[in-house]
Amino acid sequence: MATQTLDPKRLFFSNTAAKLGRAIAVSPQNSDFSHLSYGRIRLTDDVKHVEFETEQRETALLCMHGACSVRVNGMPHELACYDAIYVPRNSSVQVSTTDHVDLVECAAVVEGDYPLQVIRYADVEKDSALRFRAGGTATSRDLNILIGENVKAGRILAGFTRSLPGNWTSWPPHEHTAMLEEIYVYFDMPAPAFGIQLVYTNPQEPEFVSLVRDGDAVLMPAGYHPNVAAPGHSINFIWMMAAHREGQDRKFGAVNVQPGFDQAGSGLEQSQQR
Repeated sequence: MATQTLDPKRLFFSNTAAKLGRAIAVSPQNSDFSHLSYGRIRLTDDVKHVEFETEQRETALLCMHGACSVRVNGMPHELACYDAIYVPRNSSVQVSTTDHVDLVECAAVVEGDYPLQVIRYADVEKDSALRFRAGGTATSRDLNILIGENVKAGRILAGFTRSLPGNWTSWPPHEHTAMLEEIYVYFDMPAPAFGIQLVYTNPQEPEFVSLVRDGDAVLMPAGYHPNVAAPGHSINFIWMMAAHREGQDRKFGAVNVQPGFDQAGSGLEQSQQR
């Protein structure tokens, strides 16, 4: 694994889903990321509409709760829970709802132009390379790939994972430092649920070990990053990645497993069955 110094103080962002409207929580300007930005769009009766420009960033919006209309350059697209939309760079976006919605925004600056694409979760559910159970005893989790090989894009990949109660995920420990930077954002973990997240380049001296709760975000610019749920609860997280080399490094499941835990592969092989 390529060596990269990790500053634990720059890996953790707490309670990132607290604000209404649109809020960018993580970007290359306030983190050690080179490409990836993460934001949240939460609309309710108090705030029912936001608008923004993608500028040079390709942008994916993942609908994690509720429903909304996303108008891109004047054309409306309806999203239901777990649907997603890929929005090209240089686009005007308006998001509105008649009830409530919680969108996760994943973005990265790109040079190429890629088409607008709407991803229906109903289609993801039918594709065994996009939705599948990984792991085994004590490591079982359900993976949902919303922005993956099914979407034409330059850098970004995104989806969400739910563990079985008390189980580990991102197991065996793996890293993809040379190709991809990543962030985990924890969701659907109401109190008292919590998990424990690790990020480390040296297994003997982990740089980051912390409790994580609903709305928290942990950055992985480098390093292995396994986590575990509290007994009786799941650890659930939205994961977002950005490729270092546009197009070339945009590969889900291309990981290096920590030596000593690599006898049975990465657990992500099913994502390659397309």
